[in-house]
Amino acid sequence: MAQDIVPIELGLTQGDVVTLWAPRWREEGEEWEAFLGHEEDLYAFPDAAHLAAFVRKAEEHDLVDHPAWHVVPGLSVGELSPDDNHQFDLVGVPELVAEEPDTWVIGELADVVSIVRSLADVCDLEKVHEVLDSAEGFALLPQGTLPFTGREGQALWTEIAEVVAEKWDEVLDAIDAVVTTPDVDEAALEVAQQELAAFEEANAETAEADDDDVEDEDGDEPVGFWGEVGIDPIKVITGAGEYYTLRCYLDDQPVFLGRKGRIDVFGSPRALSRFIVEADDNDLAEVSTWGELVVKATGGDLEVEVDPDNVYVFTGLDEDIADGPDAVDPTQLDLAVELLEDAGEWAGDDAVKVALNQSESLGWMVSYVLKPDPTRLAPSAPYDAEVTAWRTLVAAFEDRLKVH
Repeated sequence: MAQDIVPIELGLTQGDVVTLWAPRWREEGEEWEAFLGHEEDLYAFPDAAHLAAFVRKAEEHDLVDHPAWHVVPGLSVGELSPDDNHQFDLVGVPELVAEEPDTWVIGELADVVSIVRSLADVCDLEKVHEVLDSAEGFALLPQGTLPFTGREGQALWTEIAEVVAEKWDEVLDAIDAVVTTPDVDEAALEVAQQELAAFEEANAETAEADDDDVEDEDGDEPVGFWGEVGIDPIKVITGAGEYYTLRCYLDDQPVFLGRKGRIDVFGSPRALSRFIVEADDNDLAEVSTWGELVVKATGGDLEVEVDPDNVYVFTGLDEDIADGPDAVDPTQLDLAVELLEDAGEWAGDDAVKVALNQSESLGWMVSYVLKPDPTRLAPSAPYDAEVTAWRTLVAAFEDRLKVH
């Protein structure tokens, strides 16, 4: 399946640079992966304007034969600017491994190591493979925090930190050695720089408007009891049944009614209310407003009302995915992905994050449905791999539910 061509940012010793990456795609029975470059050189630019000026005029480089290349010269500077998910701080790895291996640290390091391995594969950087193969933990990063828990996990993390301290400069040096910045057409650059300035100004205005909206929202009083306590009832509809549970966000991190990665769910709002009366052994009990729920539930005054935005329907999505992206309801999929990601993050399980990475077939389809862009290649049939990956995620989520 042909994948997209993605703008990425690499944090190197020379500073932040941008280039293009073509994640693995299949063509004529063979699997390929590539970066913007030519022969032994990896092309990188100081900003998206220089990148745009180059791709609009260049005719000889390694991505010319990519199935999606024909759309790239027509992309705007904004479309050639790497998003947050494609910014990789290679030079910041020593600081990263000095932290505790929580979900965020592991996830960021996994992303960096993944792109570094891709660079090593494409650019034949044997030294990079040698360094990454010298600590077992590097290969375990996609599994999330689980391999790095307990005494053995701490030993794995310590080994990674030691290898980074001793050899990470060798990784940076190997990549620096292949990076080059080709000349760009001056006229094309001038146009692109004007586009970049306009793009950055528009982003700044949007950010300012968003800040104003947040301030206005913060000034409003919460509506209803559930808004006051900051905990939401949610309804989950799967092939196994319809369930009710609770979720909130603390410092933007999801917390569910449950413990140790198992979510307590109930077949009716009344059953959920009864459970709350004595449910002190759960992660939500640590929320400061939990006691208010218990008081209301004990007095029989707690009404579980689910907002439509908190109803998650999984039924039928696998069949829609099997029919292709045009058959998938974006709203239904967006909500389902939100719940899967929240549950995985709360449980410290990165399986969802890995499966929904755009370099994976399912992640590519999900991105295509949720972020439509006429310049991007559509996923191609058959969609068996996407269906299998989706069903695996949903099955894992259903296994996480503790039905009462």
